[in-house]
Amino acid sequence: MDSIISSMRGSDDAIKAGIALVKMAEHAERYKDMCALMRMVVDLKFGKNEDLDVEERNLLSVGYKNLVGAGRGSHRHVKHQMDTKSSDLAKGYLDVIAKETTGICKEVLEILETQLIPKATELKDAESDAEKKGSLLQSCIFYLKMAGDYYRYLAEIDKSQGYDKKAQELYLEGTELANGTLQPTDPIRLGLALNLSVCYYEILGDRKEACRLAKDAFDQAISKLDKLEEVQYKDATLIMQLLRDNLTLWTTADNPDEEDVTVADAE
Repeated sequence: MDSIISSMRGSDDAIKAGIALVKMAEHAERYKDMCALMRMVVDLKFGKNEDLDVEERNLLSVGYKNLVGAGRGSHRHVKHQMDTKSSDLAKGYLDVIAKETTGICKEVLEILETQLIPKATELKDAESDAEKKGSLLQSCIFYLKMAGDYYRYLAEIDKSQGYDKKAQELYLEGTELANGTLQPTDPIRLGLALNLSVCYYEILGDRKEACRLAKDAFDQAISKLDKLEEVQYKDATLIMQLLRDNLTLWTTADNPDEEDVTVADAE
């Protein structure tokens, strides 16, 4: 993959060709390749002083979400199987999984924090056209949510490094922007509310605030559903269903084995 990317970088249509390969890698479920190719696209767009378009940022999100998802699942499974009598080999194996998963999270966070968030913010602040400014604002919110997600994933593995507070900080920054500019039915705003509520429930241990956030987002969105077109309606209701599922889970009697609880979040 490195040789393919190296040969593509100098071509005039490197971004277009790169996205074509990203889509091919997605269909083949080659998520590591997707991420490598999207890093090239980000570098090239950054060099041209451009933000990613909607399709590009979604591909970046899908690639890393799937790549890190396997590691998160493996870490949860192995950790759940361990007890105080587990062997040093088992603990070492958990550390290997944790290191790999942490590496992926830190890789995408570097892209977000050194390139995508600063560039989208810079372009938004300099843009005079209202429509373009709005699009760049959506990008900022999308990237802040995504960064919050990956700090949350880091906090799942290690709660001693302040990753939980960093996730909360980024989610809240994105929420402030979203609540002031996006409709309650906007999928980015809904997804952000969903994941922030999950962060409060799973990472920060604040069930009451998690329920409040999820309920507020659901109630605000449901009052606006009748004004949506079919495609927008489908996107909004999909996330609203996840909000409602989590609310149902969180407001039932305490689960005696919360390690087995599966909480839904958004991409």
